[in-house]
Amino acid sequence: MSLRRKLAIIAVVYVIEGFPMGVYQDLFFVFFRREGVSLSVIGTLYGLKLAWSAKVLWSPLVDRFGERRQWIAGCLVVMAACLLLLINTDAGRLGPEVWLLLALFCLASATQDVAIDAYTIGLVERGEEGPANGMRVTAYRVGLIAAGGGLLYLTQWIGWSGVFGAAALISLAMAGAVFACPRVSVPIESRRETIRPMRRWLGREGALTVFGFVLLYRIGDLAMGPMVKTFWVDRGFADAQIAFVSGTLGVVATVLGAIAGAVIVSRSGIRRSLWVLGGLALASNLGYAGAALAPESARAPVYAASLLESFCAGLASAAFLSFLMRICEKEHAAVQYALLTAIYALPGSFVAVASGWLTEQVGYAAYFTATAAIALPAFAFLPRASAWIDSEPEPASPA
Repeated sequence: MSLRRKLAIIAVVYVIEGFPMGVYQDLFFVFFRREGVSLSVIGTLYGLKLAWSAKVLWSPLVDRFGERRQWIAGCLVVMAACLLLLINTDAGRLGPEVWLLLALFCLASATQDVAIDAYTIGLVERGEEGPANGMRVTAYRVGLIAAGGGLLYLTQWIGWSGVFGAAALISLAMAGAVFACPRVSVPIESRRETIRPMRRWLGREGALTVFGFVLLYRIGDLAMGPMVKTFWVDRGFADAQIAFVSGTLGVVATVLGAIAGAVIVSRSGIRRSLWVLGGLALASNLGYAGAALAPESARAPVYAASLLESFCAGLASAAFLSFLMRICEKEHAAVQYALLTAIYALPGSFVAVASGWLTEQVGYAAYFTATAAIALPAFAFLPRASAWIDSEPEPASPA
């Protein structure tokens, strides 16, 4: 299969992966803030992102049973049902039934991610990671635009119930579209054997250093995320402005960053790219800190901070995802990649739970500044962690 066709397939599945995350982190949080939910409660709600860390617990089921396209489609149907049921609840009150629907939505989205990531790793050959991950980030952000930009913009005409209904219909359409992608087969012997290859992979030299690096490398971005949309709301921006600048233009900036990052990874290698692009991403968080210190009537600093942070996030994501893809075994990618992304998401989930309370205590400027500093220890792990980039794992032996 040609690289061009692979990139087209990756574009389809990562638009699908990005769409539910856009619904979760953009639509839901703007909606609840509009309904008067406090920052501390919104931060707690962000704790549901723990589903993306816990997904490693059930990722062996994706490796062992069914076909990966079936998992993707099934999860989309579950998410569509959650959105339709949410319309008929008192969502602004955040009662138990709302929490249950949101939790189920997050579990389905996280499981879908396991299947899509494993599908893609099975598709991509060594040396194709740069272009593949540039496309992954680009397509993922297009999915975010569709939800966090496009649907948010429609609230002024069809209201929140109409938007959630539209999101449900789009999810069902995506469930059908996924079967237009070719099947990626995994040998039955590899699917039956999960524990032994996983234990061998975890026992490789330097594993703890690699996991420490993965744990911390993108924590600054994850910690800032929950408070970005609430910052826009509290600065008096309308939904349409948030959708256009933070949602649409911000995603375009991320796409451009991902394309640039893919080129840099291809030319400079994964190791060097992790140093340079990761440092730029952390520094960009300070742009939001500066915007928070600007007069409340000033719009330009907020726009500039949003676009800078989005562009640098795309740069760093291209390098980071290339690293994660390179160190996984194709036959057991569902479990191994799920573990890596679970480790990556875990600290951000805990910080996110406290993000609202911390912001209420110290203010947006101080909180955004802190997010730029907390990921610095990751670079202490990078020299040893990068040894896995050039070290091939032993091939998985059949059961």
